[in-house]
Amino acid sequence: MMRTNPIRLTLLLLLATGIILALVYRDRFDATALQAWVDSAGTAGPLLFIALYALVTVLFLPGSVITLAGGALFGPVWRTLYNLTGATLGAALAFLLARYLAEAWVSGNVEQRSGGRLRQLKQGVEGEGWRFVAFVRLVPLFPFNLLNYALGLTRIPFLHYLIATWLFMLPGAIAYTYLGYAGREAVAGGEGLIQKALLGLGLIAVMAFLPRIVGRLRQGPTLNIDELRQRMNEDARLLVLDMRSHEDYQGELGHIEGSRNIPLETLDSHLPALASHLEQPIALVCTTDRRSKKAAQILGKEGFADVHVVLGGMTQWNKQSLPIETSS
Repeated sequence: MMRTNPIRLTLLLLLATGIILALVYRDRFDATALQAWVDSAGTAGPLLFIALYALVTVLFLPGSVITLAGGALFGPVWRTLYNLTGATLGAALAFLLARYLAEAWVSGNVEQRSGGRLRQLKQGVEGEGWRFVAFVRLVPLFPFNLLNYALGLTRIPFLHYLIATWLFMLPGAIAYTYLGYAGREAVAGGEGLIQKALLGLGLIAVMAFLPRIVGRLRQGPTLNIDELRQRMNEDARLLVLDMRSHEDYQGELGHIEGSRNIPLETLDSHLPALASHLEQPIALVCTTDRRSKKAAQILGKEGFADVHVVLGGMTQWNKQSLPIETSS
């Protein structure tokens, strides 16, 4: 249990008070007021803007408002840099606050009461490390402000978190910042408005397709039959999972010696028994590779960090006249 600490308690109360006040007065938070405030700061405007962005992130205010404001305030290059720096600084502060205030308590209490389920999920995120951070930054489907605090409750190294956050938020920062710039040009009636608006919409479209791209990357590398045999010879930790039915496992195509049979339909019920392999390599085999791909998606969602689909499955294995077994 987390020990009573006056500094931690004071910081927690200040943070809670700030979030409550921000939620109460969030209706007054708009891009026009922000632009006027930053403009009035003169040369200190960029620093004020970055500080405001960080504060907005920590206090759960909508980041899109200040991102669009940054696009309308600064030059073509600087606007993206200021937005990205402010967002990264705020994400870093939220991460550190969560780690300092609650990480030990979550590890010592919540994980135990969740029956191990939360622990498995947390270990899966920690196993992917910066790759998980990259995924959630590229895919704009997760609540940004809440996610910063949630990641602080893991043991992902802070430096990895910081670098991945900055790099993989860059596409979104460019898209949304440019959208703010295009909006200002619309008001001012600037030349080339149509081209700039189309470019801004194009950048948003790219963001919409990023989840599909990242989803493909997260499927992990596949293995052909030769690569599977090499891995089996070199890595004693490799678990070969055959996702076919028990009948097919013992049928005409046979199965690989030493493999473990878990039909795809029963995979969910076997996940607790596979918990020891969260960070160890797993090769998925079926008749071809369709069932293996579905199994890879299930295991990926459960936090298994090193899953590989064997291309061609037992069909390809038999085509190469490799040894099989036909009994349990």
